[in-house]
Amino acid sequence: MPPRKLLRHLVWLESFTAAVEAGSIDAAAEHLGVARSVVSEHIRALEEALADGAVLLERGPGRRLQLSARGERLYAGTQTPLHQLDMKRLVDLARVEPTLRLGLNPTLSMSLLGGIAQDAAATDLKLVVGFGGSHELVRQVQTRQQDLVLDFTPLPPHDGVDSESLLRMSFVVLAGPDSALVREQASRRALDVKDLQGQRFVDWLRDDPYGGANSARFSAQGVKVDEVGRVESFLHLYELLRAYRACAIAPDVRPTQPFPSDIHVWPLREAEPQVVEVVALWPSGGLSPGAHAVLDGLRRRLRKRR
Repeated sequence: MPPRKLLRHLVWLESFTAAVEAGSIDAAAEHLGVARSVVSEHIRALEEALADGAVLLERGPGRRLQLSARGERLYAGTQTPLHQLDMKRLVDLARVEPTLRLGLNPTLSMSLLGGIAQDAAATDLKLVVGFGGSHELVRQVQTRQQDLVLDFTPLPPHDGVDSESLLRMSFVVLAGPDSALVREQASRRALDVKDLQGQRFVDWLRDDPYGGANSARFSAQGVKVDEVGRVESFLHLYELLRAYRACAIAPDVRPTQPFPSDIHVWPLREAEPQVVEVVALWPSGGLSPGAHAVLDGLRRRLRKRR
């Protein structure tokens, strides 16, 4: 099978990155095995397509090529798998106007995105928002597809990623209205794992770390529950608690958003209490100015809610 040809804009991008890394048009042409005029033509085409003709590369001291401000943004953002670099992404990377590519855990999007969007709009920061699970979000930061990611711990290995803990949350027991647990334990101030013996229970998916934590809790205490469902996010949890009149063990997200008023909540008492953290992640090497501004606003709001 013949090798697949690169899309036209990726051919242009290859010449651009070769010129940046080789330091000159001549050296890039030699590296790529093409004529000097071909490299120059590709770079001009990229400048016309992405920056309305504004230069991406300039002559520096000793006639060595150096990146313009647009070129720096574009080059930094191209350290990512080629198939993810469509023209729209390249245009965003080469914009003069600041852009923040933000990745969010779906649950956190319910509580944090509104404030983040207000901060971004107040500073004319273009916000490009995506969602995903922990493994996907970490991979997107490592490949510089996202400038900033907000997620829960525990996290998968994340080499090449800087992080900051923004908020620590303990675990609670939740129960839907009319559940047996509410009828039996409504007056209690806190519950132990053993109090869930025989209860209808909604767990997290087995590849979710919280589901593994619940299994370990029940095994250690010799507790058996009647599992009636599994969920991946708070986006799904409440409806199952209501429908099945069931209970769950989950992180206490009240510092980021209130639980629905009809869901009963007890702190979970454990000999060795566990916590979950809300963390910010970004590519190693520093935050962009836009990410700095958004993260500062988020820190302020979370401090007020503690």
